[in-house]
Amino acid sequence: MTADQGAPAAEPRGNEDDGSMREIVLVTGISGSGKSVALHALEDAGFFCVDNLPPELLRDFLRLEQKRRDRRVAIAVDVRSADSLPHLLPLLAQLRAEGVSIQAIFLDATTGALLRRFSETRRAHPLADRGALVEAIELERELLADLRDLSTVIDTSQLRPTQLRSWMRELVRAPDSRLTLVFESFAYRHGVPLDADYVFDVRVLPNPHYVRELRLLTGLDAPVAAYLAAQPEVGEMLERITVFLQRWLPAFKADQRAYLTVAIGCTGGQHRSVWFAERLAEAFADEAAPLVRHRELEPG
Repeated sequence: MTADQGAPAAEPRGNEDDGSMREIVLVTGISGSGKSVALHALEDAGFFCVDNLPPELLRDFLRLEQKRRDRRVAIAVDVRSADSLPHLLPLLAQLRAEGVSIQAIFLDATTGALLRRFSETRRAHPLADRGALVEAIELERELLADLRDLSTVIDTSQLRPTQLRSWMRELVRAPDSRLTLVFESFAYRHGVPLDADYVFDVRVLPNPHYVRELRLLTGLDAPVAAYLAAQPEVGEMLERITVFLQRWLPAFKADQRAYLTVAIGCTGGQHRSVWFAERLAEAFADEAAPLVRHRELEPG
């Protein structure tokens, strides 16, 4: 090959080092919280997935992947790479400074849910040699705390696998150029979502459950919506929550937050919280990219 024939190859090599051409989804979280389910969901969505990649190999992997512009990449990193975790956060900051778009998703669950899952599957915790199962879980939380703070958190304690797969697909499809507001309805009887940035309690409001013809309906149904909209205190609370979020939303945008999760809870997660999540998503449709989740309604 002549020098002239080889010269054009220099431009592709330069593009390969251009981090702005690469987007990756980083999946991490507590053992037993559903990382395998999440990775399978991304794989089904067309991602090339790598599980338990040692952080020190991340840069070399991305360099190789620059040659493949036709696929999106998801990488799972967890406590199995415990010795390398202290180097991961500085590496992520450096890659982002170089223009690499990194969407970090952290899966979490309550200790009770994790204990139940490990008991059901009879699998050993990766840190089982450090003590009892509860101690291993708490140690893992400590080791991953800094990574959790920089990630979008999904609480899988009450989620069925089909729900988690759906939520993962929603997250990776969401626009990354502006703040995404997640409005999540839930039932207090099943616990407050761990992934919530703000939690609003609407249990003090009139409950459609006690209206016989509304009991089997949900906040998505027109009769329930009409009933709640007719209650003055419901309108007042909706207005107060809206004003609060409008006041602080610019601060979250200025802080370059990618996601803000607002959880609205009622007793059963069927009527009031669902209605509020829908109305808030409508109110902020022009200011952010809203996602709506109804934890207790979504099919499993």
